[in-house]
Amino acid sequence: MKSQEWPGGRSWRLDSTYIVIEQSPDMLVKPHNRKRPGLNHLAFHAGDHDRVNALTAAAADHGWALMFANKHPHAGGPQTYAANLSNTDGYQVELTANNP
Repeated sequence: MKSQEWPGGRSWRLDSTYIVIEQSPDMLVKPHNRKRPGLNHLAFHAGDHDRVNALTAAAADHGWALMFANKHPHAGGPQTYAANLSNTDGYQVELTANNP
């Protein structure tokens, strides 16, 4: 659940888990590239397979595109069920399903 929001950032809290995402005021000219040092991607447990599929279907409406479409939903291997999504800023999120 969203906990706080301010210019350049926001936080979420659920029980003892707390996540903050914040834009640094020390911006570089180069855009973010997940393959350079720093943040590659964030992975989230997203529920069951149906929930991952629903989030994947809605992703484009929120600026996210499916990565590794030819391997989806098993881009991480046959034991995984996940959607890997990227946005135009170069960020990647992985939405993983619970084990069957």
